[in-house]
Amino acid sequence: MTETNNPTSRWRRWGKEALWLLLFAVILTTALDLWRGPTLPAGSPLPALTLQDGSTADLQALSRDKPLLIYYWASWCGVCRFTTPTVEQLWQDGGNVLTVALRSGNDEQLRRGMASKGLRFPTHNDEQGALAAHWQVSVTPSFLILKDGKVVGTTTGWSSRWGLKLRLLWASW
Repeated sequence: MTETNNPTSRWRRWGKEALWLLLFAVILTTALDLWRGPTLPAGSPLPALTLQDGSTADLQALSRDKPLLIYYWASWCGVCRFTTPTVEQLWQDGGNVLTVALRSGNDEQLRRGMASKGLRFPTHNDEQGALAAHWQVSVTPSFLILKDGKVVGTTTGWSSRWGLKLRLLWASW
């Protein structure tokens, strides 16, 4: 039996190729996150955000005891259809989550849309996109993780529940 026909050799070769592919994917997604990732302007204080229920969210206070996940989404975003239920479940499980709906209609339209999808997580309506422009959010979905009022992590695009949980766990150290 030649070495190329040996099943062990074949599995080893496929394993190496899979590891190279995984490494390439990690490098590519990291580069994309760095390129597209939102950033807070240096020295800019965190704003107080008015939520859909009329309450005010103090981002500095919310991120003091444990990392805060800020999720930028939009009602018109195709990928958000897959990530939003994950974020809702994370919030229902007690996660420290706040969301920002980007250009998703006026308050009443957003409220009706969220109710029809069973979304109850705390949401700020960025109707005109002013907050997104200030934080340089150019892609939905986008995730920011704040710890003690500072951005300690960002990612864009689809993310799994475990991916978000691991990012929050990493930020808590």
